[in-house]
Amino acid sequence: MNPARKRPGRDRRQADDADADDADRSYLDGQLLIAMPVMEDERFARSVIYVCAHSSEGAMGIILNRPAGSVDFTDLLVQLDIIKRSDRIKLPETAEAMKVMKGGPVETGRGFVLHSSDFFIEDATLPIDEGICLTATLDILEAIAKGAGPKHAILALGYAGWAPGQLETEIQDNGWLHCPADPDLIFGRDIEDKYARALHKIGIDPGMLSNEAGHA
Repeated sequence: MNPARKRPGRDRRQADDADADDADRSYLDGQLLIAMPVMEDERFARSVIYVCAHSSEGAMGIILNRPAGSVDFTDLLVQLDIIKRSDRIKLPETAEAMKVMKGGPVETGRGFVLHSSDFFIEDATLPIDEGICLTATLDILEAIAKGAGPKHAILALGYAGWAPGQLETEIQDNGWLHCPADPDLIFGRDIEDKYARALHKIGIDPGMLSNEAGHA
């Protein structure tokens, strides 16, 4: 996984620096997507998604509020031969508390760690925005198992992906609201409350939403 971060080119005769800045802000890197009631795809109903990359080439994000059922992080460490089963009791508290999420319907057999920027692997970690990074190699799982990983992290199995222009169309069709993210919403343990909290963040009462609601 290598999410594109390129920005679209602009005609120099038509754009000055301010216009270029406006164009950059039209992309949703580091933002939250909040599913609207009109969302017909059950895989994304009432979902809150952190956008890791968004450009003219498409978009990629991680669902933050859909637990991966009975999947346990320590069991995954054993399955991946990162630790021995007998070493489970020696894991640091951060590893024991690690949440495993259904990150989306694409590449569901692959793990993606969304984490704070106090951990970085050269050529493997993607800085996103406001101290949030994404790493998709086993190195970060090994570091977490040793107590040397990031302070905050979630492991997502799979991710959500959009073709060029697809996310923009879904937003225009009232499929998504969007707003700035914050670490508490991304890494908070109150998974079931994240949808309502994300809506309250932009001043919306979930009970007042309708299919005709506008955009954030």
